[in-house]
Amino acid sequence: MAIVIGQIDFKDDLRLNLFRKGPKRIYVNDSILKKQSEIKNYIRSVCFCSNDIEIVRSEPSYRRTWIDKVVSQLEPVYLDLITRFSRLLKQRSYFWRSESFQNKQSNEIIESFDIQMSIISTRIFRRRRRALLKIKPYIEYWHNHLSKSKEQVGINYLSGIQNIIPEEEEEEVISKKIVEQLFNQRSIEALTGKCNFGPHRDDIEFLINDMSVRKYGSSGQQRTFILALKMAELDLLTKTLDVAPILILDDVLAELDITRQNLLLNSVGKESQCFISATHLDKFNQSFLSSSQMIHL
Repeated sequence: MAIVIGQIDFKDDLRLNLFRKGPKRIYVNDSILKKQSEIKNYIRSVCFCSNDIEIVRSEPSYRRTWIDKVVSQLEPVYLDLITRFSRLLKQRSYFWRSESFQNKQSNEIIESFDIQMSIISTRIFRRRRRALLKIKPYIEYWHNHLSKSKEQVGINYLSGIQNIIPEEEEEEVISKKIVEQLFNQRSIEALTGKCNFGPHRDDIEFLINDMSVRKYGSSGQQRTFILALKMAELDLLTKTLDVAPILILDDVLAELDITRQNLLLNSVGKESQCFISATHLDKFNQSFLSSSQMIHL
């Protein structure tokens, strides 16, 4: 086994026990956490690794995972919503694949699924969209800073919920529309066994000058955008929580040109504690190295 020990703000002692087999265990002040996700109440971080470019470049699941991580750090209860929704989705899929839906009570069962899914889907939708509205100004700031340009940055939350007016934030209104759409897709869902509507199908569109960064952005634009995204995430959490999260840069300099490397290195470590992993030190300027603590592994 292995043990990782850390002290946060000289207040809470954290201990992580890792085992060769079986789940890890997390302790706070020698008390085990019943839910491992609760560690986000004690320590928050923003991690940027080379694979994060897929958030901008690849399929919607990467963007959903990214926004879910952002929301869960702002509101730890959000993880429970995601877990409950995933469980409902599996149960619903199992129901359609089984012979249960041919019984007399099948309508009552599926209506129960619809109501539960509409409530949880609404809460996920509202929290995701709220987080995007909050983070957008920070993305605009960092994108302008990193690109030294006047490009217009945009973010759209692409939801399958039809006829949603931005001003319509009432839970009941959104939930009712979700129930209607779930009802309308029942015949197709009964054939495929898959629910093609809900938070698990939503996407986020990143734009530069009203054009999709994923489809039309150059490699440099995509890298700049993901960098702005991560720095914006750091700023948003710092501003909202009044505590600067730990910034983790996992071998990202290899993905950036020298200009973006310097812009990034000049920006990190001022407000947040920052950990940087790298296989070579030649990409770092000497002044940065002299002000950093070096740990060789």
